[in-house]
Amino acid sequence: MAALAYTLGKREINHYFSVRSAKALALTAVLLLAACHAASRRYRGDDTCEYLLSSGRFLGEKVWQPHSCMMHKYKNSEAKNCLIDKHIAFIGDSRIRQLFYSFIKLINPQVKEEGNKHGNIPFEDKSASIKVDFLWYPEVNGSMRQHIKSWTEAAMAKPHIIVAGAATWSIKIHNGSNEALAQYKINITSIAPLLEKLAKSSDVYWVLQDPVYEDMLSESRKMITNEKIDAYNEAAVRILNSSSRNSKAKVKVFSVSKLIAQETIMKSSDGLHLPESSRETNAMILMNVYCNKILKPIDGSCCQPQPPLTLIQKLAFCFFTLSIIGYLIINLIHRNNYRKNKSCTDLENGEEKKPAISTPTVSTLEMLLHSFCKLGLIMTYFYLCDRANLFMKENKFYTHSSFFIPIIYILVLGVFYTENTKETKVLNREQTDEWKGWMQLVILIYHISGASTFLPVYMHIRVLVAAYLFQTGYGHFSYFWIKGDFGVYRVCQVLFRLNFLVVVLCIVMDRPYQFYYFVPLVTIWFMIIYVTLAVWPQIVQKKANGNCFWHFGLLLKLICLLICIYFLSYSQGAFEKIFSFWPLSKCFELNGNVYEWWFRWKLDRYVVFHGMLFAFIYLALQKHQVLSEGKGDPLFSNRVSNVLLFISVVCFLTYSVWASSCKNKTDCNELHPSVSVVQILAFILIRNIPGYVRSVYSSFFAWFGKISLELFICQYHIWLAADTKGILVLIPGYPVLNVMVSTFIFVCVAHEISQITNDLAQIVVPKDNPALLKRLLCIAGFFSGLLLFSAIQDQSRH
Repeated sequence: MAALAYTLGKREINHYFSVRSAKALALTAVLLLAACHAASRRYRGDDTCEYLLSSGRFLGEKVWQPHSCMMHKYKNSEAKNCLIDKHIAFIGDSRIRQLFYSFIKLINPQVKEEGNKHGNIPFEDKSASIKVDFLWYPEVNGSMRQHIKSWTEAAMAKPHIIVAGAATWSIKIHNGSNEALAQYKINITSIAPLLEKLAKSSDVYWVLQDPVYEDMLSESRKMITNEKIDAYNEAAVRILNSSSRNSKAKVKVFSVSKLIAQETIMKSSDGLHLPESSRETNAMILMNVYCNKILKPIDGSCCQPQPPLTLIQKLAFCFFTLSIIGYLIINLIHRNNYRKNKSCTDLENGEEKKPAISTPTVSTLEMLLHSFCKLGLIMTYFYLCDRANLFMKENKFYTHSSFFIPIIYILVLGVFYTENTKETKVLNREQTDEWKGWMQLVILIYHISGASTFLPVYMHIRVLVAAYLFQTGYGHFSYFWIKGDFGVYRVCQVLFRLNFLVVVLCIVMDRPYQFYYFVPLVTIWFMIIYVTLAVWPQIVQKKANGNCFWHFGLLLKLICLLICIYFLSYSQGAFEKIFSFWPLSKCFELNGNVYEWWFRWKLDRYVVFHGMLFAFIYLALQKHQVLSEGKGDPLFSNRVSNVLLFISVVCFLTYSVWASSCKNKTDCNELHPSVSVVQILAFILIRNIPGYVRSVYSSFFAWFGKISLELFICQYHIWLAADTKGILVLIPGYPVLNVMVSTFIFVCVAHEISQITNDLAQIVVPKDNPALLKRLLCIAGFFSGLLLFSAIQDQSRH
């Protein structure tokens, strides 16, 4: 009864919700969300600096998340690089002095808070020619006005950044009187024009007063109440924003500190001054406001303007626009011709004849333009998500629940969609698709939750990446060994399917090929497998069956491959020389060198070899009928199966215990290439030794496995944000709903791209050798042009 309900439930879901209807719903959602965000930007403005300075929330206890944008965490070297030859001035009371110290600690962490607390404090970093001054002016009065006025005079050099603020001393000295507030308004009114004048050439910030924790205030400060502070802040904001001139040269009001203080002031030591972590957050916000537009960090989207279109991006835009126009014209002509032929009236009999052609034929050109038309619209969405400032972005924040709860949820879904396999061989197609699917979903959850900061999770995810490469070695070796097909068509088909999306994204998103590191990895390993097996002597299963000597020949080839891998892994210089030759360097360089490529390759250097060796041993055992792969039968005899199953479970758990006990990422990464195969092989045996387990698979995971490559690549820009550093926000204020909607759109897009790639593969890579040769010449011309335009683009940048 339960099985019947389960089957009927799946049928109901599949009947009412198809992939086609899901994509239509996703398209509608994208259009509505884009319209809403565009309207919001137009109404509220698109200056993310305003959001950074005025709004946000805490993720956990210490991580501050600005509204709609991402905040970069600046290192000392980055801060120095941004502020080189700059003069910064902090002018105000003890709270501004605290901010001053937190700011200069971003430049030099060794600075200690010492010296005259009620006097001026200078700071200078001679190595970067940075000068930061704190000027003690605890009240907004004539003295402060006079100093600010001196900066406006031409004879004196103006600071590049001015941070000012004061009020609590006025409240304290005058016992919170209304007369003091009235005088404060008069004084700040006289200072406002001077600040506005400075704001034309400098960055000027007025820091609003933070709330106090009244219960902790000493008796001498009891008159400083939050009610009084709000009155002073209201006066400052009204006066600073009242001038019409201020719209052009705006004095920026630093009001975000109030929000931060509301959450943290109870941790204050005296009820008046902020705890150190809050001051550090305020200093980091200041650094982001000024430096993001200079250094343009990937994970610092606040205060960054939209990057200008490159030459290649403009050409891509023209190409996709022409493809859309061309498809619409051809489609219109075909529909018009079809409509004319649809009903042919017999003038003599007055009867309608059926048309000779019942449906319009689709030409190769129309199919090509249709694919590029859809791809162009999808790439527009990619650009809007991760290059334009239309949609919002947020920083990641890891919690155990944000990672493990979704894992449990998808596991339940996977079990719900369990079906019988068509075949019961080890690592059959359904099983490998299922394996790729659940691994990809776990990796996606790992990325969006920011779980890389938790080392045990990181080490287990490294095994999943290694398992993908293991399947690369297993799958391609098995194909070449069994089929013996080393033709150009096969190679071109694989290379096209692996690289098509990445090449398009490199053009549209202006990113190097190595940025999408996994595709270069599987591409290079495919070519290594191909060359290893294709070079003389070509040894395939058919030839080896006739003479066992060929098995030793193949093992010799694999040993030579292992020696080459070992040599390159411990010879960084030789590796870098190989991939530093032009045009390989254009593909594998990242930030001007190939170190990142060497690190990625080295991290899983043996696992593809392990996959090839496993395929060879498995196929040999299968050929000699050592394995029992019937439906429901254990893989070996009962005793052997039980022993191997026990050993596999122990090995699997042992690796997990080791990975969970890792203390140092560098040390664990050194061991990973040699030991990751233990858990991979253990999983394969656990999954395949019991006959029942081998005979079923999860169609839910298998569906995702078929588009796993597209999911992995697309996540960079339309699910995550800022090149995977943050999270895309389509629905602000509702994190769970936002993830659900963005995930739905992301999966639909990945599925559509998979179909587009398959359609284009049939057109671009035909089976006919003369036609394939012409296509290859066209592709070579395309990449030559791409390299030429890239060189022109790089020259114009420099």
